[in-house]
Amino acid sequence: MSESEDSSDTPKIRKGDARRNRGNRTGFTTGACSAAAARAATLGLVGGEVPQSVVCRLPMGKDVTFVVQDGRIDGEGEARIAHAVIVKDAGDDPDATHGAHMTADVRLLPHRVGEIALLGGAGVGTVTKPGLGLEVGGPAINPVPNRNIRENVQAAAGELLDHDGLEVVISVPGGEEMAKKTLNARLGILGGISILGTTGIVRPYSTAAFRASVVQAIDVAANQGQTRVVLTTGGRTEKFAMRQLPELDESCFVQMGDFVKAAFLSAIRTNMKEITVGAMVGKLTKMSQGLAVTHAWKAEVDRDILAESAREVGAPPDLVEKIRAAETARFAAEHLAELGLTVDYHRALAKKAIRSLKSCYPGDYRLAVLVCDFEGQFIVRVEEDEAR
Repeated sequence: MSESEDSSDTPKIRKGDARRNRGNRTGFTTGACSAAAARAATLGLVGGEVPQSVVCRLPMGKDVTFVVQDGRIDGEGEARIAHAVIVKDAGDDPDATHGAHMTADVRLLPHRVGEIALLGGAGVGTVTKPGLGLEVGGPAINPVPNRNIRENVQAAAGELLDHDGLEVVISVPGGEEMAKKTLNARLGILGGISILGTTGIVRPYSTAAFRASVVQAIDVAANQGQTRVVLTTGGRTEKFAMRQLPELDESCFVQMGDFVKAAFLSAIRTNMKEITVGAMVGKLTKMSQGLAVTHAWKAEVDRDILAESAREVGAPPDLVEKIRAAETARFAAEHLAELGLTVDYHRALAKKAIRSLKSCYPGDYRLAVLVCDFEGQFIVRVEEDEAR
């Protein structure tokens, strides 16, 4: 997950701004690449030679040609193992698994008619906690990729499955290191990455995967019996919140990033009794605006809210107007700090955020907001009762 929230008070970006053009080339998921590798290896086992390219059917129904690397067959007779690698191209998406060597090794299971045993090898995570919809102790191969891999293997195997079965091992060299850049450990997926993807396609700066990870993390917390969740806007705010709430289990902390609506609806759906939000001034203001998604490209910070909050805590009129005209929320925070109004100012914003969040996402839960500065240092904590 990104820490972009912690610099969310960046100058506004308007439609048409050249800075929005960050690339739009699509890529492929770990699931799609695994399916392609498995299909290529299966073709090699059946035909005696692993092809240099393979056409793979994606979960969305589209056929795509992948270049195969390191295709080979090791061993003889029934002990043969076919090996194939697809290098993951994530397109213009900032993906921790971009360039991963999605690897499949396929071997015969004599007389095990029609069986396709799908296993996780080195670099594929192992599920250690409930709540993911996957078998505890099994490989972190999500249901859609699991099915897609099997379908591609079945198509490539043809008549072989009429009398024998196949074992397919998916591995990812270096996957354990890649996983350190993800939230897998928090979700209870250890030792490697997850094999993911519901369509097979990765879209640039996709919100779908991030949003799904937020929902998944809250589900995991609920399945562990947690009744309190701490929603933070990124890495720094999460570390800050953890310092403030050391009594809580790690599973209670969820980086919701920009996805306020997804996080709150999931927390309400799973009957969380207490929700705490950890944020800095920029995201706090956007929550006060009632935004479901707080990304800078979705909407600008409402400087009227910043200015009005400054006025409420006694800022001089000339500073209030400067805040109203400023490009960032950080401008207000820094100038009010010089006047000794940091706590009062952030308390005013937190109250507005609480009122807005409770209005947008009503439910039987108590809400609190923890606010930190740009260095992740505590400023103020505001409870729901104070905001009424």
